[in-house]
Amino acid sequence: MPPDMFAKSDVPTSEIPSNQRAQRYIDDLTATANALLADGTSIGDLKIVTAALREMREAFRVFAQYRHVRKVSAFGSARTGESDPVYRVAERFARLIADAGFMVITGAGPGVMEACQRGAGRERSFGININLPAEQQANPVIHGDPKLLSFKYFFTRKLFFIKEAHAVVLFPGGFGTHDEGFETLTLLQTGKTQLIPLVLLDSPRGTYWKTWQRYVEDHILRRGMISPQDLALYKVADSAEEAAQEITSFYRVYHSSRYVRDLLVLRLQRRLPNAFVADLAKEFRDIVQSGGFVQRDAFPIERDDAEVRHLPRLAFHFNRVSFGRLRLMINRINDAPV
Repeated sequence: MPPDMFAKSDVPTSEIPSNQRAQRYIDDLTATANALLADGTSIGDLKIVTAALREMREAFRVFAQYRHVRKVSAFGSARTGESDPVYRVAERFARLIADAGFMVITGAGPGVMEACQRGAGRERSFGININLPAEQQANPVIHGDPKLLSFKYFFTRKLFFIKEAHAVVLFPGGFGTHDEGFETLTLLQTGKTQLIPLVLLDSPRGTYWKTWQRYVEDHILRRGMISPQDLALYKVADSAEEAAQEITSFYRVYHSSRYVRDLLVLRLQRRLPNAFVADLAKEFRDIVQSGGFVQRDAFPIERDDAEVRHLPRLAFHFNRVSFGRLRLMINRINDAPV
C-alpha cells in the first residue's frame, strides 16, 4: 500500500485559524436570516426560527462546560412509581454509570427520570424539560440547577438528547420512550449520528423489551424491512450491571470517530497490534469500499482538539451503509489484545 494513500484527505481548511472558520459560519447564519426576510417569511415561521435558535444557543452554552465528560441519555415512563422494580433498576444503573465517570441526561420529570437523577446525583445530572400545556415540573433532584434546560419544541430538545449523548438507555415507557428509541435507532442505522451504545433495560425477569424484540424480529426483520446486522445496533438487558458494562466496554479501546473527506477515522485509546489489524481487514472487508486499514497519527484538520490529537487512528474507506457491521467491528476492536 503506498505510504501517501491518505494524503489527499487533508483538507485546506485545516490551516485556517478556528476563529476565522467560526466567523464564516456566523456570516452564513446572518445571510440566511436576511434571506428569510427577503423571502417574505411569515411572522409565525420567524417566531419558530427565533425560538429554536434561542433554545439551541442556551443549550450549547450549558453543555459546552461539560464537553469532555461522557454522558448517557436515559428515557422511560414518567408514571413509574418508586415501588416499581424498574424504578429501582433505573436508580441503580444511574449510580453505577455515574461512578464510572459519566453524567446522566433525562427529561427532568418524575418516574424513571427522577430515579436516574437520584442515582447519579444532582452534580452529575442534566435535565432537559419540555414546556407542555399541562406543565411538567422538574423533579426535586434537578429543580433549580443550572444544568436544567427548558424547551418549547420537541425537535430542539431531541437534538440535544442525542447530540450530547455517548450512550442511550431506554427503560419501559410510553409513546415518548418509543419515539426516542426508534429515532435513535434510525440515526444509528443511517449514520446520521456517531455510533453509540443503545441499551433497552428492564428489571430482572421483565418482559417489556423482550416482547418488543420479538416484534422487531418477527415483523420488521422477517419482512426484510431491516437487515440482520441492524440488530447489532442495540442490546436488551435486564440488570443495571449488564447495561453499565455494555456502555463502559464500548469505550475500552474505541474513543470516537469522524470523517476526513472520504475516510472514516476511528480514534483509539491505544494502538492495535499489526496482526490484529490484518485480521480485521479480512473479517470486515465487506464494509471497506476500497483500499484497507491504516493506523496513523491525527490528520492536520484534527489537531486543533487537544483532547484527541494524541490518540492513534485507524482510517479506511467505509462504505457508509453497513453501520451494524461497523458496530460489530468496534466490538472486536474493544476486545483487541494489548
